[in-house]
Amino acid sequence: MKFEFAHNNFNVTNLDASLAFYKEALGLTEVRRKDASDGSFTIVFLGDGTSKHKLELTWLKNWEKGVYNLGDNEFHLALETDDLEGARKKHREMNCICYENHAMGIYFIVDPDGYWIEIIPIRK
Repeated sequence: MKFEFAHNNFNVTNLDASLAFYKEALGLTEVRRKDASDGSFTIVFLGDGTSKHKLELTWLKNWEKGVYNLGDNEFHLALETDDLEGARKKHREMNCICYENHAMGIYFIVDPDGYWIEIIPIRK
């Protein structure tokens, strides 16, 4: 029996803002969408164009709490880049860096809903 990663899910409060953020910050693009027949939700899968792994963004029409409780935000996605300094420059310009660990050579960005995304260099 074998298992492979398929996707991770983030629930979002503003789907358009999230799609724009992930496109600009990470180059992720929509690969599939599911709209509920009653309009109660939309699910959009984003891909990096290389791996099979997807990021699933779920928007719920009647989410009444306004924001999602992310707890201590200890869970996160991590994406590798072949140009850490170029990525860091871009993310600084976007004002979305929320934490840097220079000793480890990594940093985190935050999306419109407060989810953290770790940016790491490709390690060979």
